[in-house]
Amino acid sequence: MTLKDFRDNFLGYAPAWYEAAIVAFLFVNPILYFWVSPFVAGWALMAEFIFTLAMALKCYPLQPGGLLAIEAVAMGMTSAESVYNEAHHNFPVILLLVFMVAGIYFMKEFLLFFFTNMVIRVKSKIALSLLFCFSGAFLSAFLDALTVTAVIIAVAVGFYTVYHRWASRHPDDAGGHNRANDAAVDEAHRSDLEEFRAYLRNLMMHGAVGTALGGVTTLVGEPQNLLIAHVMEWDFVEFFLIMTPVTMPVFVVGMLTCVAVEKLRIAGYGARLPEQVRGVLEEYAAKEASLRDGRAKARLVVQALVGVFLIFALALHLAEVGIIGLTVIILLTAFMGITEEHQIGRAFEESLPFTALLVVFFAIVAVIHDQHLFKPIIDWTLALEGKNQLVGFFAASGILSSISDNVFVATVYINEAKAAFEAGKIDRAQYDLIAVAINTGTNIPSVATPNGQAAFLFLLTSSLAGLIQLSYMRMFIAALPYTITMTGTALASVYFLL
Repeated sequence: MTLKDFRDNFLGYAPAWYEAAIVAFLFVNPILYFWVSPFVAGWALMAEFIFTLAMALKCYPLQPGGLLAIEAVAMGMTSAESVYNEAHHNFPVILLLVFMVAGIYFMKEFLLFFFTNMVIRVKSKIALSLLFCFSGAFLSAFLDALTVTAVIIAVAVGFYTVYHRWASRHPDDAGGHNRANDAAVDEAHRSDLEEFRAYLRNLMMHGAVGTALGGVTTLVGEPQNLLIAHVMEWDFVEFFLIMTPVTMPVFVVGMLTCVAVEKLRIAGYGARLPEQVRGVLEEYAAKEASLRDGRAKARLVVQALVGVFLIFALALHLAEVGIIGLTVIILLTAFMGITEEHQIGRAFEESLPFTALLVVFFAIVAVIHDQHLFKPIIDWTLALEGKNQLVGFFAASGILSSISDNVFVATVYINEAKAAFEAGKIDRAQYDLIAVAINTGTNIPSVATPNGQAAFLFLLTSSLAGLIQLSYMRMFIAALPYTITMTGTALASVYFLL
């Protein structure tokens, strides 16, 4: 055993230059913190963490990001107690990830059946893209965006697995098939596989942006919406109506952008479903239908009924989302005969690594809070007046949400606005308009980066991202047209329509 053995084990098969970069970060951070400025060190740490997210396809961000977070706590940039408080504050999101994503896993048979038939029947790529975007928006208005994203991820993984298995000459032997390995893919099918990957990337991005379009409109659409509504004492209908002058123009422009990017084939969009892939999916659907016995049909019925229960339970907020997810797991496994521990354990393989990564992210948020990294921007915003103040709140919350946690940014700004109102610095009318600016600011411009929304980050770090080669930069570029049109529309609506 030598030092080289330890070095070779460090971050596994990550590129040598990436390993060197992480070591350099760990070396430089104490210098910046103790000899330059904690403020500078805090911003450097945030940039380094975003770098680990950007390189997610090279190395899962949990390990390098976790090392940076541990160092930050060890140096005193934040404390273990602050990290715990951030995690505790976001405990509903953690519960959601642990149980809801696992619950969706047990619905994949029905989801694959439903969406396979939809993809086969809807031949127009533009129509299908609009359908994915609209479905993401509609569902996210009542469900949580992470839940909706988990659904479309499960669907895409199913599609990809069906074709990759066929192209790898493993049509029936699922056990001998590795969907992450292209070595067995026939040379004649490689170009179709690449086009299919691009096609799935397009649909996933349309669906993900849709979750942002719908999530901003209602009280239950995003966690920060609920927080803002609680502070402002708005109910479901009141929240929807107050947000409408901004959210409805943005929704229309978002749908038009979906059509435009597909027609113009820009930012990586415009990929078509290869005819051979369509044929494989049609053959798969027909074969599954012919083999579907009474028990299989019963499973589909159970999954469909539980899906209806899920929508109503979330829309009516019968319990915290994670508790509803646990209910879904119990109902599905009980009525589908899944009773062995190892069968249930597979459902958590997707969600738990991301849950751990999210807690690491909360450690970075704790650094932002303890080092007051956003204070200069907050002070600048509060110094503005009238329409300029609304634009300032929208822009500042949008920019900060693109690099930080939406809930954290919303919490900081709505509490500052509340303090200004209670101190008599602003009247109730301006207070209401500021709340609209904060809500739309934390929801819409944050689609710019994969770390801007938890749903986007979940997609980036999911197993699907590696399969369809959806990198940080590809997500950024794909989101750019939406970012420009939606943010521009929201900004104009905040200034002219509020």
